[in-house]
Amino acid sequence: MTEERTKPEFDAPEGPAPTELEIRDIIVGDGAEAQPGATVTIHYAGVEYETGEEFDSSWNRGEAAQFPLGMLIKGWQVGIPGMKTGGRRQLTIPPELAYGPAGAGHFLSGKTLIFIIDLIDAA
Repeated sequence: MTEERTKPEFDAPEGPAPTELEIRDIIVGDGAEAQPGATVTIHYAGVEYETGEEFDSSWNRGEAAQFPLGMLIKGWQVGIPGMKTGGRRQLTIPPELAYGPAGAGHFLSGKTLIFIIDLIDAA
């Protein structure tokens, strides 16, 4: 990324939570495109759709995160490929593509999640 980005702010969603993955590019990058199965270096923040409460953010830790896409929730595996380095993308992910239905054992099970992701690198 050429400029230093700051932690994103989330707009309050309107209406019921979507039942399918929603992908919205906030900033289209101009670098290499993330491929399925790539290892990505990202900054991200995530909030619950219903409450707007933040549950995780690499920004709060002060450093980007690096993950192989295959190790992440399905919504990221589907929603990050095609994104270009330097871009910022919002993913709204229903429970089936996140942590499963309510009672599935994760504290975010049954929740629709919104992530804003900055793609720093993809290999």
